Amino acid sequence: MKTREKPLASVIAHAFLMLGAFFMLIPLIWTLSTSLKAPGTEFALPVRWIPEVFHFENYRDVVTAVPLPRWFLNSLVVALAASLGQMITGSMAAYAFARIKFKGRNSLFLLFLATMMIPPQVTIIPLFIIIRALGWYDSYPALIVPGLFGAFSVFIMRQFFLTIPNELEDAAKLDGANHGQIYWLVMLPLAGPSLATLGTFTFMTFWNAFLYPLIVTSSKEMRTLTVGLSTFRDAFTTEWTLLTAGLIISMVPVVVAFLIGQRYFIRGITMTGLK
Repeated sequence: MKTREKPLASVIAHAFLMLGAFFMLIPLIWTLSTSLKAPGTEFALPVRWIPEVFHFENYRDVVTAVPLPRWFLNSLVVALAASLGQMITGSMAAYAFARIKFKGRNSLFLLFLATMMIPPQVTIIPLFIIIRALGWYDSYPALIVPGLFGAFSVFIMRQFFLTIPNELEDAAKLDGANHGQIYWLVMLPLAGPSLATLGTFTFMTFWNAFLYPLIVTSSKEMRTLTVGLSTFRDAFTTEWTLLTAGLIISMVPVVVAFLIGQRYFIRGITMTGLK
């Protein structure tokens, strides 16, 4: 009886998962289909999921209609810089919180972690005022510097450093290594999966960011890809074929980043306790 119940439960679970995956893929399929349709046929009835004629020129038009390569470059620079910055600063702070004993360490970490519960909309105005005061408005520093630090990066790296046996650190200290050498020569080489996880999360977050880049930039040349694509929408019409073509292009780096770090990504989630 038990052997029959297990396959039945497994079949039901997989059926629900496949149904959920299907509904999650519908918007992506519609976006891809619309990007290949002729203008004006996006909402024609009955719905055609496969266009009669594939209009690949939509991708050419979206590149020539707006400075898409510049927006793409801006998003890539911001996402890569923020990812690298958070991997460095997050791992350094996490090492201190996990491996260095000092008074008030746990209380300070909990206070630092509590900042994750503050909605970003609360701090965006003070941050904008600081950016204006520093003269960084509509520049790369405005887009990059606030993203170089984050409580989530410290949390995920600290969880990993706590799993490393103390014997490795003790052996390094016996060899005369200080904390900087232990961090660089012992901890970081072991932290590859966790760094890949953190880098993937951070890259996706900053690549898809919209509100903050919209506020701290004004010129067309400094727009990120998500903000730039909003120019295809106005109060009366939306160029859906060009907009969806741009959206498909914007998905490519995120998919590539995930495929590159997929092996380390899953392992990193498991090792840091996020499973």
